[in-house]
This record gives sequence, C-alpha cells and structure tokens, in this order.
Amino acid sequence: MKNFKSLFVALMLFVGATSFVNAQSKIAHIDTQALLTAMPEMKTAQGQLEKLQKTYDTEIKTLMKEFETKLKQWEVEAESKTDEENAKRGQEAQAMQNNIAAYREQAIKDLRQKEVDVFNPIREKAQTAIQKVARALGYQYVLDVSTGVTLLAEGKDLLVDVKKELGI
Repeated sequence: MKNFKSLFVALMLFVGATSFVNAQSKIAHIDTQALLTAMPEMKTAQGQLEKLQKTYDTEIKTLMKEFETKLKQWEVEAESKTDEENAKRGQEAQAMQNNIAAYREQAIKDLRQKEVDVFNPIREKAQTAIQKVARALGYQYVLDVSTGVTLLAEGKDLLVDVKKELGI
C-alpha cells in the first residue's frame, strides 16, 4: 500500500512537471503581408496579372467601340430601313450587348482564377519557409500580425529569419 502511495505521488509529480513544461510554449510572430510583398515572385505575379487585365480591358473597349459604331450607323440608316429590318437590328444590338457582358464576366472569372493559380504557390512557399524557420528555432506557435490584430507584442519577429531562408 505504501508503494502504491509513493507510485501515485511520483506519477502526479511527473504529470504536473510535464504539464508545466508544455504550458511554456514559445510564440513568435510575422507579418506575412510584408513577407509576400518582399518576395520577387510576388512582383512577377502581379505584373502577369496586370498584363492580363490590360489585355482584357483593351478587348472589351474594342468590342464597345464596335458596338457603338454599329449603333450610330443603324441610327443614321433607321429611317431608310423597314420596321422589320430595324427590329432585326435591335435584336442584333441586344445580342451584341449580351456578348460583351458575357465576355466581361468571363474575363473577371479568368482573372480571379489566374490570381489563385499564380499566388497560391507563392503563399505556400512563404508558409513552408515560416514553418521551417519556426521549427528550427523551436517555436510552437507563430502569429500572423498582418491582420492588424496583435495578440502578443513580446514574441520573436520571424520576418528577418524567413527572408534569409527565402534568400531575399
């Protein structure tokens, strides 16, 4: 019975000590937005997206000019055409407007998808570097302060270390 009590006390001390050690987690923080902005891949990706957006904008402006030119032409010719021809032209104008709107929607969708395709690998690379540095330095938690909510001001800032890891 005495051995059982000693074993119980020893077990409780062990559990208490383990809990105390685990309760002292190391915490660091990083501004992921600043990290992403500093990455050269991000600048390249933004350039690609801007170029694609300009291409779509130019195409939409061209389609709009063609549409406006046809409308002006049809307005001038409207008196010399029959009601049937004018009605047909009205339907064509509506179809052109719908096509332009559909093209615009598809362009927005394509831009969003391209943004995901281009930025996700960059974000994953940054995340991997953050995890690698945090593990190497023994941190269990890394807070992202780019959200504007600072929960802890005393933890280590990993930005410099992660930039070194990425070679920037």
